[in-house]
Amino acid sequence: MGKKKSLVVFSGAGMSADSGLKTFRDHDGLWETHKISDVATMEAWRKQPKVVLEFYNMRRSQLLKAKPNKAHKLVFDFEKKYDVTVITQNIDNLHEKAGSTKVLHLHGELLKVKSEVNVDLIYDWKHDLSLNDKGEDGHQLRPHVVWFGEEVPKIWDAEKIIQKADIFITIGTSLNVYPAAGLIQAVSNECECFLIDPNIPQRNYPNKWHLINKKAEEGLEEVKRVLVNH
Repeated sequence: MGKKKSLVVFSGAGMSADSGLKTFRDHDGLWETHKISDVATMEAWRKQPKVVLEFYNMRRSQLLKAKPNKAHKLVFDFEKKYDVTVITQNIDNLHEKAGSTKVLHLHGELLKVKSEVNVDLIYDWKHDLSLNDKGEDGHQLRPHVVWFGEEVPKIWDAEKIIQKADIFITIGTSLNVYPAAGLIQAVSNECECFLIDPNIPQRNYPNKWHLINKKAEEGLEEVKRVLVNH
């Protein structure tokens, strides 16, 4: 039996929408009735940390009740035939809950917190976070989330993984959030690429792409049918 082909899944908020987790770029541009600038920037953290913590506490509570949907399970199913790596912009853990074994979180993880001074001091966290919670270094803990305007430390790891992909599937992302959106440029000329989204973003796509104008679950079913013939 030969070496398994590398399949990379690049997922965005649309991947988790069917699990009841809202996407902030839908409709009015609000995220759980909050402006992004009020809850997902360093400026917001400095100005109103309590509001920021309350927002992420609410989201964490929702996530703990959420279950992976059929699309997450279909991604895990690909592991039977391929060497699968998931690169996700999502801060939820639904890929892991569905069974995926290799998941890289570009924008952090909601069920972790970190010191606001020592970013490498990270803790698993499943309950509310307050202004009294400190790390071992004595500094305030904050959500382990990459806020708008902050560097994305794992972007280069993600690029290296994508460069080696034989098959690349993009699901449920607006491709508007940079630098993550630029990762689709990293695919090789030999890579077979699929883009799944009910609203395919208008842009020039590299190489020969399969554009699938469907929601995550339906789109992955279609990809599965195509790959069966490989």
